[in-house]
Amino acid sequence: MATVKPGRSRGTPVKENGTKLEEGNKTIMLYLLDLKKASAEEMRKSVYANYAAFIRKFLLNYCTSKEISDLEGELSSIRNLLSTQATLIHSLAEGVHIDSISTKASEASAINGLLNTEHREPSDLEKWSVEFPDLLDVLLAERRVDEAIAALDEGEHVASEAKETKSLSPDILGSLQTALMERRQKLADQLAEAACQPSTRGKISVQHAKPSPIEHLVWRAYTAALSQLVFSAIAQAASDSLSIFGKEPAYTSELVMWATKQTEAFAILVKRHALTSSAAAGGLRAAAECVQIALGHCSLLEARGLALCPVLLKLFRPSVEQALDANLKRIEESTAALAAADDWILTYPPKQSGRSSVASLGNTAAFQHKLTSSAHRFNLMVQDFFEDVGPLLSMQLGSQSLEGLFQVFNSYVNMLIKALPGSIEEEANFEGSGNKIVRMAETEAQQIALLANASLLADELLPRAAMKLSPLHQANYKDDPRRRTSDRQNRHPEQREWRKRLVSSVDRLKDTFCRQHALDLIFSEDGDSHLSAEMYINMDGVQMREWFPSPIFQELFLKLNRMASIAADMFVGRERFATLLLMRLTETVILWLSEDQSFWDDIEEGPRPLGPLGLQQFYLDMKFVMCFASQGRYLSRNLHRVVNEIISKAVAAFSATGMDPDR
Repeated sequence: MATVKPGRSRGTPVKENGTKLEEGNKTIMLYLLDLKKASAEEMRKSVYANYAAFIRKFLLNYCTSKEISDLEGELSSIRNLLSTQATLIHSLAEGVHIDSISTKASEASAINGLLNTEHREPSDLEKWSVEFPDLLDVLLAERRVDEAIAALDEGEHVASEAKETKSLSPDILGSLQTALMERRQKLADQLAEAACQPSTRGKISVQHAKPSPIEHLVWRAYTAALSQLVFSAIAQAASDSLSIFGKEPAYTSELVMWATKQTEAFAILVKRHALTSSAAAGGLRAAAECVQIALGHCSLLEARGLALCPVLLKLFRPSVEQALDANLKRIEESTAALAAADDWILTYPPKQSGRSSVASLGNTAAFQHKLTSSAHRFNLMVQDFFEDVGPLLSMQLGSQSLEGLFQVFNSYVNMLIKALPGSIEEEANFEGSGNKIVRMAETEAQQIALLANASLLADELLPRAAMKLSPLHQANYKDDPRRRTSDRQNRHPEQREWRKRLVSSVDRLKDTFCRQHALDLIFSEDGDSHLSAEMYINMDGVQMREWFPSPIFQELFLKLNRMASIAADMFVGRERFATLLLMRLTETVILWLSEDQSFWDDIEEGPRPLGPLGLQQFYLDMKFVMCFASQGRYLSRNLHRVVNEIISKAVAAFSATGMDPDR
């Protein structure tokens, strides 16, 4: 630029010319500032006028892939532009000899050329404010997310203090706040981009894996950033509408329709880039947190008369249901894999870390009783499941969660049934059992352990975990036993019915157990019966006889005593279940005898009638059963009734031969 030399031909002083030029330059600067403000105002009006198109364009480009090289290119262009502006201002200053303009004008242009023009050195805080955006750009370019987040937090803290203490001029403070907002948005873009990349989402198995902590963080950050952007914009639009149009119904209706459309667009993006990924991976907790974050931002609009949460709940529900199903499937598959290697030996649970620790369970029931390894794992996964489902009660997923968990528990019971020797073919068609391989429970102790697993889960652990779905779960009844008892008595009818279904599923296992042991007593390995009419009919004619119970009932007595001893160690504090089990086994054997038509056909119409010795032996066997059942406290009313009916039936068959049973 050519230097303008002052002329002397007209006698005008140089100082006067310089003053005029300086005043003209200041006028130009003021005009440029006014032009900038007018441009910003025009930009704001344009954004509001075309807000729907703006937000669509932003959302459509939200996950566009950004390469680091492009970012570096943009930074390089910005540096070149700043350098050009600095050169231009420096040349202008030299041309008009304005000494008051600082040689640091190039740095001032980075914050809109608005630094104090007084003759003083910038303070350390002002220098930091100028250099801080460059530091953030470097951190973002190098993808150092943690450091960028920390730096943004620090910058917002400094800006907040500077605003309170007025240690920065309004122009510099405004530029700093703008830089912080732009860099935070750029960080959100990077996280959103990462969420779209297959390398971040990963190709994992739904059955055996859960979302990684990095994926969890990305989905949360994406949802939080997008929620803040969309719902703050809706809130601002609501405020502007109220200030301009008041509460005019026509404009209010238009605002509601527009806000609903923006909310739907937001929900579609969250589903596409967060919920769908977490749901497919079985990440119920991640999905729940995304929903909670979105609902938290959305609910703030209710104070402005915009109730948009139902819109989000309706659109989010399918994805959350998918996550729910995937999580239940993962529990089922994981438990099945453990059951294939379970040694069916009861142990106390190992120490756990994380959410499934003693403190997180909120009770000590699981740590007072023994379970096998697969049951321990099943219980821990169920505890986590209900922790995850709890925040989703607003979506009315309680019934669906209970039903899904019942199906998973029923599938586990089917595997326990398959673990009983001799039950594989009989139970092969159980729904949910499929062709899963299960390790056999060979010993009586291992078989009773199967019942210990199922009964403890159904009677105590699962119902207690399901109480987390109840609104009363938030109340603390620790210091009020009467209120705690009342809560148990007034448990939600749906949960009471659910518990009955769990117990019914355990009864299938108990029936199979008793039936298998009854068959082992009654039949030999060759298929011969140890309980036939011949053993009583053929007794008459024997000269010498010692009166003892028949071998099969002696064996029943020994088996029950042996099982009672095993159960006493396994069911500490739950003796009633052991008693009911032995009662059921005794009833199974006697009911078999009562319903064996071939046995009674031989007694009543056989080739040889039932004689006095045979009747006495039969009477002795039945009374022996009632005696040891009574002593063991597992003589039920039903067993007592059936035994008396059997005795009466045998006496009637004997009386039909013309002999007097009283002799």
